[in-house]
Amino acid sequence: MSHTPHELHEEFPEYADKLTALKAADNHFARLADKYHEVNRAVHRAETDIEPTDDLHMAELRRERLALKDEIFAILKA
Repeated sequence: MSHTPHELHEEFPEYADKLTALKAADNHFARLADKYHEVNRAVHRAETDIEPTDDLHMAELRRERLALKDEIFAILKA
């Protein structure tokens, strides 16, 4: 298990410019990106035991992060 944060610009380096542009121009996309960042940070804090959590909650956080990432990627590809 990696304890490296999964930042959007690192996950989608080929879309770095589009990520920045969409966050500035599209309120829905900006909210998705903010929510992803919030959930991603919660996962990272739990993985590094800064804010320990149980396995069920960790799995829920990871599923939420993946769903957000999938939705963000679909917008980036469009």
